[in-house]
Amino acid sequence: MKKLYGTGVALITPFKKDEKVDFNGLEKLVKYVLDNNVDYLVALGTTAETATLIKEERRDILRCIQSANYRKLPLILGIGGNNTKNIIEQINSIKNLSDFYAILSVSPYYNRPSQEGIYQHFKSISDHTEANIILYNVPKRTGSNITPETVLRLSFDSKNIIGIKEASGNILQSYKILKNKSKNFSVISGDDFITLPVILGGGESVISVIAQGFPNKISEMISLARNNRIKKSFSIFYNIMNLIDLIYEEGNPTGIKTFLSIIGICDPYVRLPLLVGSSFLKEKMLHLLNKINK
Repeated sequence: MKKLYGTGVALITPFKKDEKVDFNGLEKLVKYVLDNNVDYLVALGTTAETATLIKEERRDILRCIQSANYRKLPLILGIGGNNTKNIIEQINSIKNLSDFYAILSVSPYYNRPSQEGIYQHFKSISDHTEANIILYNVPKRTGSNITPETVLRLSFDSKNIIGIKEASGNILQSYKILKNKSKNFSVISGDDFITLPVILGGGESVISVIAQGFPNKISEMISLARNNRIKKSFSIFYNIMNLIDLIYEEGNPTGIKTFLSIIGICDPYVRLPLLVGSSFLKEKMLHLLNKINK
């Protein structure tokens, strides 16, 4: 299977003021990133507020993304959670699994399983579906970490576990996986702040939140890093670093939605328990954006 390289975008779900899905805004967002050199799309991940969406909304959002993408870029679909059997059923209910490069599946949250429990969870998904699986490790959200040893064990025991979105924030953890993985297994940065060290250490790509705000800049940054133009790559990162920090100041996707509203892509609305970005956050973003664009 051909590996994905470069910049992937963790797409948000735009909402209107009445909290209904804004399909026009979603289509505009997909076309915006398509026109600005990103390499693949991630639909219905955690950044999409998928936990707040009902089944019919998820179906219609996916159709909208597929239509706007018109098969131009590879598409990764988020299906994860803490009910192993339900995840297997959801994956097996997909009629055209070949439409998706892989399923991105977050480590079980709240339950806080042992490493063996995490292993058995993903091994069961792998054994009972035909899908290619990308593990998603984000300990701050899930309450548990997938250790490098568990990641490597899964990668060698299951042919259809093809990569990991590593968002522990621990660069050494990423390097332990990179050092010992097979050549067919992908390490994808899931953390906008340490993407460059992961790429320079041998990682293939990033699944980025900020890339939907700065698709061209992030794509160029990753391309430069992959071509060993390190200084220029870091100059892009340093230019937008403070804005990346602001993106997460009031939570995700509150921050990126605030930024997308500033640049005219969609409204900033989120669903409870998240709150819309404050006027103070918007003010700070505008100030930084003006400095970046000088």
